[in-house]
Amino acid sequence: MEPIRIIHSRFVPISFENIDTDQIIPARFLKATTREGFGKNLFRDWRYENNDETTPKKDFILNKGEYKGRILVAGKNFGCGSSREHAAWAIKDAGFDVVVSSFFADIFKGNSLNNGLLPVQVSDEFLKKIFALGNESVLTVDLENQKIIINETGEFEIFDINSYKKNCLLNGYDDIDFLVSIKNEIEQFEKAAH
Repeated sequence: MEPIRIIHSRFVPISFENIDTDQIIPARFLKATTREGFGKNLFRDWRYENNDETTPKKDFILNKGEYKGRILVAGKNFGCGSSREHAAWAIKDAGFDVVVSSFFADIFKGNSLNNGLLPVQVSDEFLKKIFALGNESVLTVDLENQKIIINETGEFEIFDINSYKKNCLLNGYDDIDFLVSIKNEIEQFEKAAH
């Protein structure tokens, strides 16, 4: 995984609430077991007409060229529904490193953190301020200081993150990479225990 430290980017706003994992990545696309290739089917049923990927819906935000960035901003209760890890894979594969919402489903949040996607939970009021911004606006997500900033106004909020997962994201580690990084400490502990 690539380390996440500071993401300074425009964002893609999807203001709907209660976006579930089947809307993020429909179940019919869960046949693969590797993480690659899911991004093209992110929000598939919202993006294309009649299940035909050659006819994009012009009014859906991901099909509008003026909205770009590495940050996805979504309404409250994002990632609810079934516990498919593929939802985090699809968002990450589509080029996003951060998802911002005022509430995340617990399993989605865990899956995101395990797959190099940073879920940033903000207050309802701060989320409304982000949604009110224009399409050229930029957000800064500073993982080290656990801060999200609206660049135009300087307003910010502090977000919570598990310290272990923060360390993993800052270093680009999955759980196995983390264990490898402390291999010497583990070996010393085992020697001391005998």
